[in-house]
Amino acid sequence: MGTAATQSELVMPGLDPPAGPKPLRRGEGPGIHDFLSGGRKDMDGRVKPARDAGEIAAYATSTRTRVALALSALLLTFATPARADLKLCNRMSYVIEAAIGIDEKAATATRGWFRLDPASCRVVLQGTMTADRILLHARALSLYGASPIAENGNDQLCVATTDNFIIAAARQCRTGQTPAAFTQVTPTKADDGTLIAYLAESAEYDDEQARLAGIQRLLGIAGYDASPIDGVDGPKTQAALAAFLKSRNLSSDVVTQPTFFATMVDAVQTPSPVGLTWCNDTPHKVMAAVGTDDGRTVVSRGWYRIDAGKCLHPDITGQPKKVYSFAEAVDADNRSIKIKDKPLNWGGLIQLCTRENKFETSEQGDCPSRGFTATGFTAVDIARGGKTLRFALP
Repeated sequence: MGTAATQSELVMPGLDPPAGPKPLRRGEGPGIHDFLSGGRKDMDGRVKPARDAGEIAAYATSTRTRVALALSALLLTFATPARADLKLCNRMSYVIEAAIGIDEKAATATRGWFRLDPASCRVVLQGTMTADRILLHARALSLYGASPIAENGNDQLCVATTDNFIIAAARQCRTGQTPAAFTQVTPTKADDGTLIAYLAESAEYDDEQARLAGIQRLLGIAGYDASPIDGVDGPKTQAALAAFLKSRNLSSDVVTQPTFFATMVDAVQTPSPVGLTWCNDTPHKVMAAVGTDDGRTVVSRGWYRIDAGKCLHPDITGQPKKVYSFAEAVDADNRSIKIKDKPLNWGGLIQLCTRENKFETSEQGDCPSRGFTATGFTAVDIARGGKTLRFALP
């Protein structure tokens, strides 16, 4: 990868362009930045899929894994004869999955998913290529709740749910494929000929800050208060990370490993000794919402997708006095699953506001007049430690 002067910072719709790395404010004492930097200088789920995709439209930071991408139906070459690998780099505080689209004359192909941890890069097209257009679709892992930016691409291309897919004719979706919004990108060329596109947030993180902010965000989901999520090291973040490592019987050395984000993602999808955990014991997809009451304001937020056989922690920050939960099973078209004509859901008598797409509201009165639905939540006691709610068939 080239120097900062040669790296393209390509702005895509819906994101603010980076203005260069922001100053790093260190906390007191030795910071976790010091050992995070070793070896490197890395609300979708609050959306019911196909109701509001809530996926990141991003703009296309460091190198890690090279992946040869051969679209069997297309011979892809750029107008320039030089080798020009296409690299995606992630300066977001989210682990994201990306798919690319290639327009070549009358054909359009897509391929994905390419996973990128915060502060990591990945080659997604390799070799000498010509293409009329390159398009990008990206989404945060569902465990984050709603993606930070709603989809806003102008091209609807087909993607698949499988981890590795190639769709040669991507404008007409077939069984097992769904349309997703893709945005055209125009990467610029580094000194070595590599074409680079960055995905970033308006926070304008540099690599080190994006990695730390990504750790802070996952700590919060795991039930450890590392707020605010700002990519800045300090005693609060260190304490939360230390508590997380201790609870999982992990040594501090694991933080510097390239697999640390995978370790954290696995951790937040298993029952936790702190906070609220949802576990889906059904064969269906479950969409869940959470409510918190800090004694002054009641906030409801959704949707979080919990796949069959998986667990998930909703991000509950601060010290709420009460926590509420609602969940429902849905089919592939996101319609409520019914058993004996009764919706398969898990709730209670506490009425909070929800709606079909992603939502977060602190107003709980007169839900219908504001476009919401009054939904029955159940109270969850997490005062004595972690609480796991398991969703099972009746």
